[in-house]
Amino acid sequence: MNKLNAVKRSQVVAALVQGNSIHSTVRMTVVAKNMVVKLLVGLGQACNRYQRETLVNLRSRQIQCDEIWSFVYAKEKNASPKMKAAGQAGDCWTWTALDSDSKLIVSYLVGSRDAGYAHAFIADLASRLANRVQLTTDGTRFT
Repeated sequence: MNKLNAVKRSQVVAALVQGNSIHSTVRMTVVAKNMVVKLLVGLGQACNRYQRETLVNLRSRQIQCDEIWSFVYAKEKNASPKMKAAGQAGDCWTWTALDSDSKLIVSYLVGSRDAGYAHAFIADLASRLANRVQLTTDGTRFT
């Protein structure tokens, strides 16, 4: 398997961080699409591991939680039933917990907008905090 040198990896990551699409990054860096995607997956895993190990016992005072809507491939109403069933298209929500003072994203979760994901998100948030906090949300109700 071919490996990217440190300079090329830096170029790819810099392009992605600046908001370029994978396709644009491929054109700009002359790196194969599969290599860009593999690097992106590895980078995501490293960031997840870092956050899991580092963001613990936080002494936050105020946390603001919210969820952000987006979609994968197509909006839920426009996605084919086959693609929705396979998890390849439809609505997607990013749950966020923001420390009001430091602006640190203490916890996040990507998934559906339902009680199961809400519970998992809040459980992860609670596991990162060292003390009780003032928790602010928009009051969304789940059944």
